[in-house]
Amino acid sequence: MTTISTTIAPPRPITPRVSPLEGLRQTMTLAWRTLVQVRHNPWELGDFSIQPIMFVLLFTYVFGGAIAGSTGAYLTFALPGIIVMNMLFVTMYVGTGLNTDLTKGVFDRLRSLPIARWAPLAGRISADLVKQAWSIFLLLGVGMILGFRIGTNMAALLAAIALILLFALSFSWVSVLVGVIAKDPEKVQIFGFTALFPVTFVSNVFVQTETMPGWLQPIVKANPVSILADAARGLMVGGPVATPVMQTLLWAALIAVVFAPLAVARFKRRV
Repeated sequence: MTTISTTIAPPRPITPRVSPLEGLRQTMTLAWRTLVQVRHNPWELGDFSIQPIMFVLLFTYVFGGAIAGSTGAYLTFALPGIIVMNMLFVTMYVGTGLNTDLTKGVFDRLRSLPIARWAPLAGRISADLVKQAWSIFLLLGVGMILGFRIGTNMAALLAAIALILLFALSFSWVSVLVGVIAKDPEKVQIFGFTALFPVTFVSNVFVQTETMPGWLQPIVKANPVSILADAARGLMVGGPVATPVMQTLLWAALIAVVFAPLAVARFKRRV
């Protein structure tokens, strides 16, 4: 009688932590999931595309002649600022999408999987940067069709795009904090309209600072939106670059240092 002996291999130990490379792959997967969702919610793509184009057309052809004397001159001044303004509003979709996932229990399901805890949040922010880049290139394309021309060079243009995306990455932490604190996505949208409208309109996005009342000019000059708009204009059209770029980098670092720890702490408490 032949006896067959079988040896059962011991179970492989469960890896206590996900490697950084695996976490990066999971981040890209979750970012792709966020981007694919646009197909099921085409109105979101409209906010990234139709709304900014309407801003460019309305302000250029309705107010351009009165403000700058001609639509061409106003487009040259306003387009970099409109790109900056659109960036801020689009960033709020990070908080809206994050809040939707939290309230619907998506993060509860992800937490039960062997993935890096930071991957869902990083994936959401990474997807937002892709959408931001889409909006920037779309506005530049529409602006060039209307007559906008780059007054510097391609390297400066790419530097302006990189600077705007860097600021968007920093400001995303504000959106993340709001998305974690808010009870539902509608509250995040309300914050976006009530808080961002004053910040963007009390700036030099649409008109030059010198045309405003004297008591308002210091506020406008200190506004990080104005500083970023000046940096974008300098890199795209021409003008001072070093000072507004350095100030923008300082503002981006300050926003990230203040809001990133707060957002991560509240995120961990909620999930």
